[in-house]
Amino acid sequence: MSKARPLTLAVVAAVLASSTLSACAPILVGGAVAGTIAASDRRTFGAQTEDKSIVVKAEVKLPNIAGKSSHVNVNSFNRRVLLTGEVPDEETKAKVEREVRGIEGVMDVTNELEVGFSSSYTSRSNDALITSKVKLSLADAKDISANSFKVITEKGAVFLMGRVTQREGTQAADIARGVRGVTKVVKVFEYITDDEVKQYQSSQASQG
Repeated sequence: MSKARPLTLAVVAAVLASSTLSACAPILVGGAVAGTIAASDRRTFGAQTEDKSIVVKAEVKLPNIAGKSSHVNVNSFNRRVLLTGEVPDEETKAKVEREVRGIEGVMDVTNELEVGFSSSYTSRSNDALITSKVKLSLADAKDISANSFKVITEKGAVFLMGRVTQREGTQAADIARGVRGVTKVVKVFEYITDDEVKQYQSSQASQG
């Protein structure tokens, strides 16, 4: 077993525990783990901070827009927002998207909200388990960085976010499809070049 596995398990445990309590709650982990994630993230520190701000602002605004019968999850990666969950009708789906697009800093919105009844607690717990399995599977891959990916699961559908190359995105999607319980994989990537990855790695090496 590699030395990285204990860290990976700690991250997954935090994700699973947090997701089980609330699918849209922010994840809080120990300082050492959080620092490692931030350092290996391909977003700038400013973008990471702004993504957190976007999510907080959306979660404050949306309950009044979506209503109690809705279940809306907001994820932001490099100022690109993914909306997942369930809303009662198409009008609410459109209103939620308009509200999120109006938040300062948001560059784009991918609206994957479904019209229908909110998912059950059991379904959300199963989604949290699938997310943890996908994260572990990505961590086991030898030639991609698991921390370059954000994994969200809704009713068995896995959404992958991140700043990755075409090769990394394709490989990650193939890995996620092989996880038991996954019904489909949706790629919501911001694609970058191999040269950009090398520049990022060089920058990280010089800072270390």
